[in-house]
Amino acid sequence: MNRNPINAVAVSAFSAAFAGGLGRNTLYRALLDNESALGPLTLFPLPFTSPVGEYRESLPVIRPELRPYDSRNARLALSVIDFPEDGLRVAIRSASERYGPERVGVVIGTSTSGLYETEAAYEILLRDNAMPLDFYFLSRHAYQATPRFLQLELGLEGPCYAVSTACSSGAKAIAAGHRLIRNGICDAVLAGGVDTLCRLTLRGFHSLELISESPCRPMDKNRRGINIGEAAGLLLLEKIDAGTDFPFQVLAVGESSDAYHMSSPHPDGLGALSAMQHALQIAGLEPAAIDYLNLHATATEVNDRVEAKAVSRIFGDRLPVSGTKGITGHTLGAAGALECVISLLALEHGFVPGTSGLRDLDPECRCNVVWEPFPEQGLRTVMSNSFGFGGNNASLIVARNR
Repeated sequence: MNRNPINAVAVSAFSAAFAGGLGRNTLYRALLDNESALGPLTLFPLPFTSPVGEYRESLPVIRPELRPYDSRNARLALSVIDFPEDGLRVAIRSASERYGPERVGVVIGTSTSGLYETEAAYEILLRDNAMPLDFYFLSRHAYQATPRFLQLELGLEGPCYAVSTACSSGAKAIAAGHRLIRNGICDAVLAGGVDTLCRLTLRGFHSLELISESPCRPMDKNRRGINIGEAAGLLLLEKIDAGTDFPFQVLAVGESSDAYHMSSPHPDGLGALSAMQHALQIAGLEPAAIDYLNLHATATEVNDRVEAKAVSRIFGDRLPVSGTKGITGHTLGAAGALECVISLLALEHGFVPGTSGLRDLDPECRCNVVWEPFPEQGLRTVMSNSFGFGGNNASLIVARNR
């Protein structure tokens, strides 16, 4: 029987790029192996050591007429759009032809955008006392740059904007796309998150003493912090019409902003709790309807403990939960979208991902934390958590349609 709750939107195509490579099958195999894709940083030097989730495949070339938008962020997004096996470009073209380009929007979450290129430009400024002539601030550095590039590249004309709420950006971009469709503003939206490595984020998190010098260990009692990664996770969302055939749907996105602290969550997990409860309310579901939860699980001491507290208040110790950042690294503005893709893969292939890096479960994390991936053919509905600085929280619920 098709599931078509009143607030649901269809997921007609999706794909991702991460440290382990390109495409959803590559990500699926990495999840089954449950082994870290983290490694040494090669893009630029740093005065400290930490494994990173660096994307090491070659990136596509931006066509000449869009060269002002050329950045690592835009190229990583384009690699996902053009990966033929996952068919995103074909699906977007089909949606544009069916609905009209003015009815297809683009919403992308990011926290870095073209900052990598801006840092390189400022190195030249310090050396030559002038910015490089080919540096276009608004079309490379600005948060809006990547979604605008995708809109122009794909010939779309609907609403186009960026969401930047730190580590919840990708999930909140999907929430924005969901609302655009549910409110009748768009018939389809390309939504997700893209973030690439740069000096600011690595040095910034290091200054906060949140960076681990070894591969991260989510939910482990000896966890020492995060490993930063880069990724792109993109979904084509569409309205649900009678007779529409699609495999997955976004049922709801719950959001909250507790604003407890600039960089720390509320100690009782009130923001996380509110986001999860809100998602269940929008979807019209009881907690027992969720079959698996992808945790935010950054491997920082406070965040994992607080999230576990909030999760156990709603789900007890029944629900299988896991954190996948030990494989991908914490991809910041892309994390919510990447882990939405992971949740969709769990539904597609009928399995529960493990928690790579976990060796000794923190006794304060009183959840049913899954260590190794296992098959679960009855998986129908999955929640994914994304929590950002300043108490920006989002919980997605995705489900099989058949």
